[in-house]
Amino acid sequence: MSKTVLKQIAGLEKLSHADLQERWRQLVGTEPPRYNRQFLIKRLAHRLQELAHGGLSQETRDQMDRLLDDAGYNELGARAIGPRRRPRGDLPVAGTRLVREWDGERHEVTVVRGGFEYRGRRYRSLSAIAREIAGTRWNGPRFFGLRSARGARR
Repeated sequence: MSKTVLKQIAGLEKLSHADLQERWRQLVGTEPPRYNRQFLIKRLAHRLQELAHGGLSQETRDQMDRLLDDAGYNELGARAIGPRRRPRGDLPVAGTRLVREWDGERHEVTVVRGGFEYRGRRYRSLSAIAREIAGTRWNGPRFFGLRSARGARR
């Protein structure tokens, strides 16, 4: 890394929050996010290195954006607002029927692409179905016997 880039990065620590925000506008070309000082310093240091030495290919950036989006993060690496979407790699494949008896009644749930179907309605999570059946909050995979009490997959 060149000495000028190192000097610029070291100089970020000495800047006020307002100066860091102005530097963000200069280097990134957008309004700075409303995060703390250390966040701005880290992101600006990365941007300085990127400008000096080149960044990632567009293909790599697109792939990272898809992964972050799937994991519920925005482009800055912060948790996106709203419900967290979890990977569903540990759930049964589409078409699988989950059966649970509760209060003497048999309940069947079908795993479908992108969620679950119960009594003709689609749901995004097993927990929502378990809540409807039991009338109280439950961990859906545990309710349907997919996980033990310790959280291990069965």
